[in-house]
Amino acid sequence: MEQISHTSIQAKVFDFALLELIRSKRDSFHPLWSVDSWVKFLIWMTLNCGLSGERESLELFANAIGSPLTQRMRKAFFERVLDDLSLHILADPAEPQILVMPLSNGKLIKNNEVDQAFNNIGLTEKIALDQSLWERHESIIAIPWNLKK
Repeated sequence: MEQISHTSIQAKVFDFALLELIRSKRDSFHPLWSVDSWVKFLIWMTLNCGLSGERESLELFANAIGSPLTQRMRKAFFERVLDDLSLHILADPAEPQILVMPLSNGKLIKNNEVDQAFNNIGLTEKIALDQSLWERHESIIAIPWNLKK
């Protein structure tokens, strides 16, 4: 037990708290599933850290948290884990496709499960509904964004 350092514990607490904050607030920034929602979230974080909304403060905040942490935050912001459907969804609008993966190995995902998942998380109108455009890669489905948003 003594091998775990205080710094390590503090880092884990910080990581846990930050991810929970992202998960609890990400649906507050509209339009959902957009770069705009991500930017609004970052501005909100900046303001709550005592900085102004001016460009200089926003850049200072971005530089201070750094690229690796920003990437982890963005991944958490645009991912959803749906335990009831046993699905993991990565839907970053900066990526060309949405990835739908099973939570358990070997599970084959049914199209109606994907439809239900997208309805549950408010993503249906943003995806290509033509299932012939969906690419299956073993147990993962890659779905293009609807470009006619």
